[in-house]
Parts: sequence; C-alpha cells; structure tokens
Amino acid sequence: MAKKKLGLEDLGGFVFSTNDDFEPDTDSNEQQESLKPEEQILEAHYSSKGRAGKTVTVVKGFVGPEEDLTYLGKQLKKKCGVGGSVKDGEIIIQGDVRDKVMAYLREKGYKVKRIGG
Repeated sequence: MAKKKLGLEDLGGFVFSTNDDFEPDTDSNEQQESLKPEEQILEAHYSSKGRAGKTVTVVKGFVGPEEDLTYLGKQLKKKCGVGGSVKDGEIIIQGDVRDKVMAYLREKGYKVKRIGG
C-alpha cells in the first residue's frame, strides 16, 4: 500500500514557521458589527427533528455579535410568551409560533422568510 502524501489541509489549516520573529495576525479579536435590521434577511423555520417530537421555531441568518442575538432571542421569547434558547447562531423558540415571530421581526424592520411547511 502506498502512503498518502499529506497536504496543508491535513494539518488543520496551520502553517508552521521556523522564523523566530514571526507573529501571527491577531485580527480575530475585533468585534463583529451588527448589520442594520433592514439589511438582514432572517429565516423562520419550523422543526421537530431531534427534539423528541416537540415542535420549535428556529430563526436563522442573524449577522452580528452574540450579545445582539441573545437580546433579540430574549425579546422574541417575551413577545411569544414561551421559552427558548440561543445556540450556534440560531434562536430557538418553543412551539410553532412562526407567525408571531415573523410579525415581531417585521415590526422591528427585519426581512423575514418563512421556510418549510
């Protein structure tokens, strides 16, 4: 069996340097700026997969810092009167409340697409 030649992808995207004076760019600490609501297109999904048959409304597509996403998730939960969470860049609201979620987001200036059933 021939040995497979390793490429940069196999190293996890890292590039190693023997230069003692090398300093990597540290631009990753910059704050991501939140887009204006009029510039964002959010998606309102209906899902029950992986949740033991319980239905949820999932809002995807938000561009901005995690704090703004968390605040928007809190406002949506309060408006709908249900629980939920924010994880992996998505707002998860308990129950099929897509109509309420979409109405609230449109009221705040977001563009919202209804995805799925």
